Amino acid sequence: MEQFFSLIVRFSLRNLQKIYRTLKVHYGLNDFSTLRCAVATTGTFDGVHQGHQKILSQLVQKAAKVGGESVLLTFDPHPRKVLQPDVELSLLSSVDEKIRLLEKTGLDHLIIQPFTKEFSRTPSLEFVREIMVNTIGVKHLVIGYDHHFGRNREGSFEHLKEFGPIYGFDVEEIQALDIDQVNVSSTKIRKTLSTGQVDLALEYLGHPYALQGEVVEGDKIGRTIGFPTANIRLQFADKLIPADGVYAGWAVHHGVRYAAMANIGRRPTVGSVKRSIEVHLLDASLELYGESLTFELHHKIRDIVHFDSLEALTTQLGRDKEQTQQLLAQ
Repeated sequence: MEQFFSLIVRFSLRNLQKIYRTLKVHYGLNDFSTLRCAVATTGTFDGVHQGHQKILSQLVQKAAKVGGESVLLTFDPHPRKVLQPDVELSLLSSVDEKIRLLEKTGLDHLIIQPFTKEFSRTPSLEFVREIMVNTIGVKHLVIGYDHHFGRNREGSFEHLKEFGPIYGFDVEEIQALDIDQVNVSSTKIRKTLSTGQVDLALEYLGHPYALQGEVVEGDKIGRTIGFPTANIRLQFADKLIPADGVYAGWAVHHGVRYAAMANIGRRPTVGSVKRSIEVHLLDASLELYGESLTFELHHKIRDIVHFDSLEALTTQLGRDKEQTQQLLAQ
């Protein structure tokens, strides 16, 4: 009986530790103290999608098994922004959004290393020896499929297997996650969002794609036709905005979720060619100017259409509202 209660207590303590674990965020390697036993991975982890979650789950489990601490080394800005500044790249998550998503994984440490051209020239051997081993204290390294690192991405899984016995760590490669025979990646998710396939993006991400920003004043035409909207100005300039269209989803304000629909893109019926994000709360009326509002996209309802009159637009918005209610009820 005593052994039984001892097992119950240990099980409860483990779960309490898991529930109350706090992610420690370190802004740069200089802000990090070397660990006795680090179980680490590295990468950009843009969007923290299902493939990333698979790696992190293995990382956290491995750390618990060996009595170590889990560590993710990531970079800001995104390396491609530094190395290919002329190539347009929109991202799935800001640093703050990435932190919020990573807090849910059970990860112990997040190191956000400033990425510069000078840092990009770090040879793969120096990256492993000086950063992963001497600075972080890695004893176990978990990496994603086809991961490369160091100057000109010269480092590979094969290199890590060679370095491991020399510097005292083992390495495990996690295979790519397939969903419907598609390898999940940030690049593929960007493509699905750019074509308005937000339901598919949700499946790949494992969480709704969200747009967050400050509510600013618009032209207030929505109020005159019974569909007031909150005009969102994004806080993250590099945030990927999905294809133009009308979307069903949830608006989140101070932790409370409201059924909502959003017009993303142009508004040709009222003569506006500028892209905007306007959110209508279906069953709530809030004063939101100056407040932060998040819109989680779940379904695309239709493309943007030019209507001959505001009356025709209002009729269509009524149909959109009914469809949104039905979709969200499911």
